[in-house]
Amino acid sequence: MKAVVLVGGFGTRLRPLTLSTPKQMLPVVNRLMIERVVEHLGAHGVTTAILSLGYRPSAFVDAYPDGRCAGVDLHYAVEPEPLDTAGAIRFAALDEGVRERFLVVNGDVLTDLDISALVAFHEAKGAEGTISLTRVEDPSAYGVVPTDDDGRVEAFIEKPPRDEAPTDLINAGTYVLEPSVLDRIAPGRPVNVERVVFPAMVEDGSLFALDGQTYWIDAGTPASYLAANLDLVLGRRGTAEDGVHPTAAVAGTVYESVVGYGATVAGGATVTRSVILPGAAIAARAIVRDSVVGPRAVVGPGAVVESGSVIGDDVVVEPGQYVSGRKIPEG
Repeated sequence: MKAVVLVGGFGTRLRPLTLSTPKQMLPVVNRLMIERVVEHLGAHGVTTAILSLGYRPSAFVDAYPDGRCAGVDLHYAVEPEPLDTAGAIRFAALDEGVRERFLVVNGDVLTDLDISALVAFHEAKGAEGTISLTRVEDPSAYGVVPTDDDGRVEAFIEKPPRDEAPTDLINAGTYVLEPSVLDRIAPGRPVNVERVVFPAMVEDGSLFALDGQTYWIDAGTPASYLAANLDLVLGRRGTAEDGVHPTAAVAGTVYESVVGYGATVAGGATVTRSVILPGAAIAARAIVRDSVVGPRAVVGPGAVVESGSVIGDDVVVEPGQYVSGRKIPEG
């Protein structure tokens, strides 16, 4: 089976970490996000991952010049212009010559979904399309998907007010689609799959959905990106992973955190529940709490970075500076 992996977005929610890097090329506990996504696909029989590219496609091509990632063949489909979600799916699938049932996944979603079970459900229902679902506390930021007892989707409600959402089951970003879905997408212009294509399929009764009942996180915001890392370090998602890269130099205290490739934590420094990305340096007596420090950034002696702060690439936090709940640079 082939899978379209949507990785073409600008990653605006994760700025400043994505000002020069696509979000799927950010590491999650010292492995690139895209590698974790593709490896999961490969574990369920996907042989080709079609990367739907838009923003900085060379970052992916340069990282995998042999066209292989986590044991899966890659096909690079570079959009000539932004085509929104459905347009991107159509362009990528046709660019690779997809003619049979295929998968679609969002490249910033990390999940342990049983994709094989989702495909089996899709086939058993004779569906044209099947969506994986997950439960969230506040569904107002997502596409809400009520279904009947048979799993047939009754509506597709994009980002309803919290008190008006008919269910807490939301679109989890993994789809099984028949090639006929591509014919529903107008060519050469932006088309949104959640607002246009799925509602049309609901009208025809051809869209089904299944609660994946498993780990799921949209790692596309600073808070959720940090959580995705800490979930692995703390063992909330299977066996705990070592967050300190073998090349990192740690003389200070590191607690429940990730310290990336070539990063340094000087003696007397403290890093707690944070992600220190490759090449970053935490100086003596500095404190980093509940925050993300970007590649090659420097947190100076005695500085404090806390409360969900995000320090961008190559930024220098001056000695003694206090940073709380801020993005540097802003925007």
